[in-house]
Amino acid sequence: MQHSRALTKKSASNLALAFILLPREKRDAMSALYAFCRAVDDVADEDAVPTEQRRTQLAAWRADIRRACENQKPEFILNQEFAPIIQKFKLPFALFDELIKGCEMDLDTLRYENQEQLELYCYRVASVVGLLSIEIFGYQNSACRDYAVYLGQALQLTNILRDVKNDAARGRIYLPQCELRRFHVTEAEILAGTFSENYFQLTRSLADRAKHFYALAQKTLPPEDRHAMVAAELMGSVYWQLLQKLERGRFNVFGPQPLKLSKPHKLALIFKSWLRHAAGSTSPSYGQF
Repeated sequence: MQHSRALTKKSASNLALAFILLPREKRDAMSALYAFCRAVDDVADEDAVPTEQRRTQLAAWRADIRRACENQKPEFILNQEFAPIIQKFKLPFALFDELIKGCEMDLDTLRYENQEQLELYCYRVASVVGLLSIEIFGYQNSACRDYAVYLGQALQLTNILRDVKNDAARGRIYLPQCELRRFHVTEAEILAGTFSENYFQLTRSLADRAKHFYALAQKTLPPEDRHAMVAAELMGSVYWQLLQKLERGRFNVFGPQPLKLSKPHKLALIFKSWLRHAAGSTSPSYGQF
């Protein structure tokens, strides 16, 4: 597990921070899952590499993870570490295939016409990770699968609102084109990093959609599985706080300082989540209006 652990530790991502609440076996399993997700995402995001070469690389990752799912020996070292976990938790190839399709969308699609297209992307790159994660966490009620889908949508929409500036620098606009037209915001304004009242109204509309998914996730999570979903619930809490911070800043991410949660704030949320977990709390930590 040394390669997966090293990649997870190096990333310092919100997802990696959530693993601290898990027992060792599941923490290692999630590190392996995270390492795979990070690897294929990095392939798609390496703009210096020609698109067709990245497409070939993603196809190689797809073929290799299929080997792991079919109990054959993978070629990539990360997948070799991941293979026993895939077998133990019965992680299906179909979900990995969907995840890689999401990465492939970043090769071909720089704009999304409507919310439906965007939510397909969010499902593939975020909800699918949630569906894989809950198999590792363990659950009793099949409604957990809906919970994972809703929470993934909420987290990815929050990511999109946070990353508008960085995505625009790479020529990507994830905000739906129909919403740009509805709020009279041009692509040129976003690519130039121009903040306006119209942009605020546009992003607030997308934030309302994210809030809808946070609320659905909270309503859907079965009470008997809340304890098992402690890491996912921490993620929900962290990103809910991030969404609120973005809202307080009127979603103006174009300034020199990024709108993000500080490390002490994240650590405080982890500590609070641990206390809630230890106390057996079932009250929601996000999605409340």
